[in-house]
Amino acid sequence: MSRPPGAAVFLAEAPPAQSPPTPPAAERVQPLRRPGRWIATAVVLVLVAQIAHGLATNPFYQWDRFRYWFLRPTVLDGLLVTLEVAALSAVSGLLGGVLLALARQSGSPVLRAVGWTYTWLFRSVPLIVVLIFLYNFSALYKTLSLGIPFGPAFVTFDESRLATDMTVAVIGLSLNEAAYAAEVVRGGLLSVDQGQHEAAAALGLPKGYQFTRIVLPQALRSIVPNYVNQLIGLVKSTSLVFYVSLLDLFGSVQTMGSTYPGDIVPLLLVATVWYLVLTSAVSVVQYYVERYFARGATRALPPTPLQKARAALTGFRARLRKEAAV
Repeated sequence: MSRPPGAAVFLAEAPPAQSPPTPPAAERVQPLRRPGRWIATAVVLVLVAQIAHGLATNPFYQWDRFRYWFLRPTVLDGLLVTLEVAALSAVSGLLGGVLLALARQSGSPVLRAVGWTYTWLFRSVPLIVVLIFLYNFSALYKTLSLGIPFGPAFVTFDESRLATDMTVAVIGLSLNEAAYAAEVVRGGLLSVDQGQHEAAAALGLPKGYQFTRIVLPQALRSIVPNYVNQLIGLVKSTSLVFYVSLLDLFGSVQTMGSTYPGDIVPLLLVATVWYLVLTSAVSVVQYYVERYFARGATRALPPTPLQKARAALTGFRARLRKEAAV
């Protein structure tokens, strides 16, 4: 389109260039204040400090006598007896628990009834009663025999010679432990999804193969950590074998306390510390066993205490560098 002569031309002025908006100054996010947490922490620290101060300064504990008794041969011999009884009872109790758990899930009503009755009985009777009953078992049965029921005996045993103090302690703890281990194993077997059983049956796999290769590996994820936790109670239960004349750790300490009545308190502290050492070792094993069997159930394995310490140290160093740079 042509412009007529003499027409004025108006040029629109370009808008002034706008500078980009200045970003707001970076603001540091302040964490939420939790005064209750700080107060609770301070109270706990004060209580812990008072308890530690009382333990260190109270002459009643006789820490010099504690150091004298802690590694004495008598105490160490009792500690070895405790470890032996706990190890034998743990293995025997676990084997018995597996058999009882399989009996509870058997198709035979007789096996189910026997398994249930055994578990009910030994979970109801106190362990000290079981040990004392076994210790006096020879008063009820002088001899034990193997043969035809209600018929002639082929082999006869003298019960008083077989039932040594160690045997009575291991059998009593094993019988009691088997009842609790049976429930641990049964709970682990029941934790396996029913679809696994149906899939194995649909593939036509034999029953034994289904149990050993499909059901049991999945059940161990629940069985092993719980049974390792049960071992802690077993280690502490070994202190009751003193009542069947077996000088374990507690029995040795109790005997020395009778001989040296002025050292009863440091001797009890010796037993307490050794039981803490044993249960702490079992707890460490329990942690790593749980971590091992959690591989197929969690996306990332929980860090070990050493890994936690390294991560905390790395984070602390990073904060120091950041503050130094500012």
